[in-house]
Amino acid sequence: MKNAIVIGAGIGGLAAALRLRHQGFSVTVFEKNEYAGGKLHAIEQDGYRFDLGPSLFTLPHLVESLLALFPEEKIDFSYKSKEIAFHYFWEDGTCFKASTDSSKFVVDASKVFNEEKSTIKKYLSKSKSKYELTRSLFLEKSLHKAATYLSLDTIKAIVNAPFLGLNNTLNDENSKFKNSKLTQLFNRYATYNGSSPYQTPGIMTMIPHLELGLGTYYPDGGMHRISQSLFELAQKVGVEFRFRESVTKITTSKNKVTGVETENNALRSDLVVSNMDIVPTYRNLMKDVPAPEKTLSQERSSSALIFYWGIDREFPELDLHNILFSENYQAEFQDIFENKTLYSDPTVYINITSKESKEDAPAGHENWFVMINAPGDYGQDWEQLIQESKKQIIIKIKKCLHVDITEHIKTEYILTPQGIEKNTSSYRGALYGAASNNKFAAFLRHPNFNGKIKNLYHVGGSVHPGGGIPLCLLSAQITADLIQRKQ
Repeated sequence: MKNAIVIGAGIGGLAAALRLRHQGFSVTVFEKNEYAGGKLHAIEQDGYRFDLGPSLFTLPHLVESLLALFPEEKIDFSYKSKEIAFHYFWEDGTCFKASTDSSKFVVDASKVFNEEKSTIKKYLSKSKSKYELTRSLFLEKSLHKAATYLSLDTIKAIVNAPFLGLNNTLNDENSKFKNSKLTQLFNRYATYNGSSPYQTPGIMTMIPHLELGLGTYYPDGGMHRISQSLFELAQKVGVEFRFRESVTKITTSKNKVTGVETENNALRSDLVVSNMDIVPTYRNLMKDVPAPEKTLSQERSSSALIFYWGIDREFPELDLHNILFSENYQAEFQDIFENKTLYSDPTVYINITSKESKEDAPAGHENWFVMINAPGDYGQDWEQLIQESKKQIIIKIKKCLHVDITEHIKTEYILTPQGIEKNTSSYRGALYGAASNNKFAAFLRHPNFNGKIKNLYHVGGSVHPGGGIPLCLLSAQITADLIQRKQ
């Protein structure tokens, strides 16, 4: 039996381990932390449970397809569909509940934003078309293999290139709405790949379709349940996990991978899959291999500053996902990407899983995951930024919800870009690897295979097709397909 080593037990590493085990490999996963899941982790504090990482669940079939690889093993994983994707708030009192039913979304948005129904309907239709035209090319195949460009799907995408909005920014596409608030709402989807709507290409108008067309979901037990269900399955089918054991080197001979060295051992392997961020993979584990400097020097995506607050009351006007918008969105992104700092009037995201899982907070209380978009760690004074941002977040909440939240915060945990990098080895704490702030970004990401070292592969948010749960799962699928074709 051939053996494979996976470096890192993040969501991409777990998915790769399962797919390789299904192909018949003996699989060993090395993880520096004492837990599996990477960013999809959770903590409990003072009677509150918090999901630490990604909070939005879309494309659940990608998780189900992994669980279906081993139908004889029964894993407890279930989820529910959400009728409302997000609650949106502005300081002037405007509120909008975004339905996941596209027809209802059109009617409700037309009423709240005084926009023609036909304009909104056309936008959502184009979002769906762009997604369906590009899904096969950009999300499900390697962009670095010639065979990808010989398919009918690719020809269709090329023929429709002018329609895709590659030469416009996302904001250009969304400024076709008369109401600036609706433009801002759709500009927000740039943050789903850690980019700026004023720089990322217009093709990103396909992202709303993931949420408003294909649905928004909540996993029973919270987001942590996604990573834990895959971890449990991997254990059941014989994947070996070695926690608290960091890989210190990927070993090679004659441009072919031979295994890894860890703090404790040297192990041989037929192939290695790195779920570690591509920058530390080269800088720390492959110091003797020439690095693709152009790729590694790409602009990093945004990071996050997150406050986890135990709140001693309930807010019926809030739901699972809530957004309190900045008054000047363009200035906010300018501060994040150009000035590498936090904006004084940040857009605030509040995720409350106790709305769905009552056990996540004491009775009559709520667990708030309060996040603002942030630059990566470039040596800023994070202690000062934390204090300033906390004040501004509390001000924003008071302006939108008309309550001073200060006296209701009963416990607090804080995660900064520095903490994200420390916990997950994400370079500079970037949530999505490289940013997608130009039309060539999809083609510039590191491939899922290594062009210099045979039998070395890469998965996760810093390589193709990108960051976020769905794309990390797809990166493992692409990688497993490449490996299977070589066997």
